[in-house]
Amino acid sequence: MPTIPQPRSLSDVLSRLDLLTNWERKPRGEMRVGLDPILDLMQRLGNPHKSFRAIHVGGTKGKGSVSALIEAALLHVGWKVGRYGSPHVDRVNERISVLGRAVEDDALASAVEQTLDCYESAKREATAGEDATWFDVITAAAFLAFRDAGLDWVVVEVGLGGRLDSTNIVFGEVAVVTNIELEHTEILGSTREAIAREKVGILKPGAALATTLPVSDAAGQVVQQRADELGCPVLRTDFPDDATIEDRNAALAGLVLDYLGQRGECVRDGAQPDIPVSARLLDQAVRDSAHLPGRMERFAFELPAAPNAAPRTVPMVMDGAHVPFNIEAVLRDISRDSEFSGGCIAIVALGSDKDATGFLTVLSRYAAYALFTEAGGAGRFHPANELEAVATSMGMACDSEPDVRKALDRAAAMAAQNNGWVLVTGSLYLVGALRSVLLKGG
Repeated sequence: MPTIPQPRSLSDVLSRLDLLTNWERKPRGEMRVGLDPILDLMQRLGNPHKSFRAIHVGGTKGKGSVSALIEAALLHVGWKVGRYGSPHVDRVNERISVLGRAVEDDALASAVEQTLDCYESAKREATAGEDATWFDVITAAAFLAFRDAGLDWVVVEVGLGGRLDSTNIVFGEVAVVTNIELEHTEILGSTREAIAREKVGILKPGAALATTLPVSDAAGQVVQQRADELGCPVLRTDFPDDATIEDRNAALAGLVLDYLGQRGECVRDGAQPDIPVSARLLDQAVRDSAHLPGRMERFAFELPAAPNAAPRTVPMVMDGAHVPFNIEAVLRDISRDSEFSGGCIAIVALGSDKDATGFLTVLSRYAAYALFTEAGGAGRFHPANELEAVATSMGMACDSEPDVRKALDRAAAMAAQNNGWVLVTGSLYLVGALRSVLLKGG
């Protein structure tokens, strides 16, 4: 009797995947961008990206949170929904959410292996797919997993930019541009206007554009002009200048939901049939269910207790903000919370392509002390001692500690001694490394 081959484990399949170029781990100036490789893979897989309706979300800050809010709201009223995002914090499964949960190992392994098999076929036949990268393959595998799960809607988060991002093979019935600030300038352009042109590249004829950018803004003019060229309606949020990050994200997600309701999309949960989808779905329970790891995520870090002494805990926030605009918004919101009224001890790792001077200029206005560390990858991150030198030149109290675990212990001890709190920021890779320490109990 013939032996039935056993499906390969996820770890085995991911090891095979990791042989491909992973641009997320390389200095961004070396990145290759283009859609032909993933389009080749899609055709070989039967074009799974055409099997579901999509909402496409791009922008500088808030992409993941806005995507999660839309996903949670539609799930809440009975739609079969998925979400694709990046990067992950702990496990690659986080990138692919199916019905509100990270994709199961077996489903992910199957999807990735099928996609890699198509990649190997493209190599043999010397077609465009032979140039597929790690991100191309994981994106194609995500769309395959969504098709196999029979989903109605998928909220797709852009990886980098928009126009040439691997995700831009989907037709987003609503294209969201959350905001525009300087980031990845060596790839996207050196001005907000240039970056806006790349990000609004996800907008296609027949779709609507949702954004926070006013027409009076230079980047807002760019996205409006593109929408006018394509004949697409533009939806804009309205919130006060002092709105929190959470409220801004909810306002944008609500705008998308209102538009879907106006287009005839209704509740599907059976209890309230034919009620239009709207921003009213974003109640506190839905908002709470949409929180993502490493985005304004709170912890109570317990320090080792001294003999005959009660345990001490230190408040901690983890957020992967990595550009000045992001960290300013994060720290402004945290400063409103009385739990974080003490001095901020920041643990920081920053990608080598990031604006270290701009980032630290903002951080220096809020943090009492900074410990600079490194989240891995030679050349991928600013060396800790270089960040220390920049911060010192600004008059900031700081030190460098390349070992992330030692940096965590030192920062927590300093915060406890001074009734302060700890902020882990600058990189989601750093967040992932330290988050796993906390979740494992130290």
